[in-house]
Amino acid sequence: MRIVIALLIAISAFSLALGITQPLMRLEHLVFFSRTPSLIEMVGQLWSGGDRLLGAIVALFSIVFPAGKILAAQALVAGGDHSPQMRQRMHRLLAIVSKWSMMDVLIVAIVIVAAKTSGFADAFTQPGLWYYVISVAAAAIATHMVRD
Repeated sequence: MRIVIALLIAISAFSLALGITQPLMRLEHLVFFSRTPSLIEMVGQLWSGGDRLLGAIVALFSIVFPAGKILAAQALVAGGDHSPQMRQRMHRLLAIVSKWSMMDVLIVAIVIVAAKTSGFADAFTQPGLWYYVISVAAAAIATHMVRD
């Protein structure tokens, strides 16, 4: 069972790295202009564009929480039964972070729907979004297995 959980955590970590660095969507403006921003680029643009609070919120829910979830699950798997207090802390952290695990995918979905319905641009999913979804799903399965 630990091997399956460890494999899921590795898949989740690898997919998260690809999901935040690869393009999430392709936005096409008119016929000639298109952009393919990654999640990190979106956060950077929000931050440098003056929307620092929004950039920080997106970074927290889309990068920090998923990474924290992966690290907490890994600590539980690698830690074994050595320290009951540490296991209890990791379980609490995992429970807190897991509550927000699909919020990040919802944010990206809302952005795509907003772009498509605005009439200013067409939005198409890119590989980064699928890597990101794989990361969230693998982490959710792994943390569920760790908690049981």
